[in-house]
Amino acid sequence: MFLSSLTEQQKEAFFCLAHTIVVSDGELSVGEQIMMEDMRREMALRIEFEPDYLDVAGTQDVFDTKRSRTIVVISLIRLNYADGAFEIEERSFLNVLCNAFEISDTEFVLIDNWVRRLIALEREANDFF
Repeated sequence: MFLSSLTEQQKEAFFCLAHTIVVSDGELSVGEQIMMEDMRREMALRIEFEPDYLDVAGTQDVFDTKRSRTIVVISLIRLNYADGAFEIEERSFLNVLCNAFEISDTEFVLIDNWVRRLIALEREANDFF
């Protein structure tokens, strides 16, 4: 949704974070695969770019603004709901990331609630078709 506004370096780092989080529970669902490809298209990442594991340490230097950090957290939460479940491994990864990004638990809850409302609205809109 907001990923196109990231820099090229941030887009590649985000895609690696997204890959890391979706495989953290040992499963890559069809919904997660579809959303990953949607994100690739939104960011206009070249098809040959292959995501690698990206450690959270140092990501606060790549995502150096509150806006870019919030975009990452929103997008990763949304990705985590792609398979209908927010697994403990995914939540743990996001907790570590939010600590690095200096996003408080209160802010995380607000973002998570917003994402869940967005998903509900998207489902509602799809019912129109």
